[in-house]
Amino acid sequence: MEEMTMDAMLAGPQFQDVLDARARIAGRAVVTPLLNSPFLDELTGGTILLKAETLQRTGSFKFRGACNRLSMIPEDQRAAGVVACSSGNHAQGVAEAARLFSMPATIVMPEDAPASKVARTERSGARVVTYRRGVDDREEIARTIAEETGAIMVHPFNDPGVIAGQGTAGLELAEQARAMGLEPEAMLTCAGGGGLTAGIALALETLVPDCAIHPVEPEGFDDHRRSLIAGEIQANPSESGSVCDALLSRQPGAIGFEITRRRARQGLVVSDAEALAAVAFAFRELKLVVEPGGAVTLAAVLFGKLPVAGRCIALTLSGGNIDPPMLAKALAE
Repeated sequence: MEEMTMDAMLAGPQFQDVLDARARIAGRAVVTPLLNSPFLDELTGGTILLKAETLQRTGSFKFRGACNRLSMIPEDQRAAGVVACSSGNHAQGVAEAARLFSMPATIVMPEDAPASKVARTERSGARVVTYRRGVDDREEIARTIAEETGAIMVHPFNDPGVIAGQGTAGLELAEQARAMGLEPEAMLTCAGGGGLTAGIALALETLVPDCAIHPVEPEGFDDHRRSLIAGEIQANPSESGSVCDALLSRQPGAIGFEITRRRARQGLVVSDAEALAAVAFAFRELKLVVEPGGAVTLAAVLFGKLPVAGRCIALTLSGGNIDPPMLAKALAE
């Protein structure tokens, strides 16, 4: 596979890139199920479709984008390896994809990242370099490593190949819903840097063009919501301060936001308490282990952040990499 040209990088991914990504990652990424819970439907009055990316390889959707992006690196450039920044899920995705392609990987992770995410990243053979969230510049650290080693930077969300890979979740969702005789009126996505939101928006733009996209974020980190209102990218004041560690990016990626802004309507916001309540609901009622950042969409449905009754609503459960103490906290509260 050849690298994208600079023109293609600037233009952003197209629908065909998502189709190509599906072909690249086939046999490596899991085609995750689209679930429906009669109890959740009865509770909300709607038909709720849950894309269970908690069951994806490495426990989150991030493996899709990482696998696609690494598969695009020419074989004669793979020996130098890759470097990435991540709070944990992209880290695991890149580390595992690198293992599959026999590439060395270095991951720059915050020192407060969940221990399970660090351990699983190292389990795939990656070297972990830590930084202080909100103090150190993680991208500068990663760039320095790339310059010293010749490794290729794999951005967690502001990369066309990564976005196209995440969009494969949208392809699957649209096809699975159609097989169930359903078409979602709205799509809720867990939004950090926005790679998943943009990828799914790109897929549904062609396959379910009338479906409204709603990025969902934790309180205090609603950069997508504010960016959609302003019509331009807005940044968060901090990169720490929520249990939703997977969603604490400073601002939306420019490449993805250009896709998202033409499809998304209203951004939704949930509190940490609501996210934890959704984690507990998923565990008790759906029999799924979901991390707080992966449960914000479910929280939005459970706590009435948009009208649901009488509607078909799809959402991502984007990750299930939660430490036992956090799960215990959610169940206790």
